[in-house]
Amino acid sequence: MDLSKAKWRKSSLSSDSGDACIEVAADASVAGIRDSKDPDRGAILLNRTEARALAARIKNS
Repeated sequence: MDLSKAKWRKSSLSSDSGDACIEVAADASVAGIRDSKDPDRGAILLNRTEARALAARIKNS
């Protein structure tokens, strides 16, 4: 995934100050997760199956 042109999103529940937020971006096969405070540090890349499993685990915790 070429992250340089990715459209990164964060939760609408996040504060405008940007504290402690993660951002996500995805294409047809890969999802990226990064720290909104330090976006140049890089991202964790997950395939779609891994991303769905992570989202389900977060929702159920």
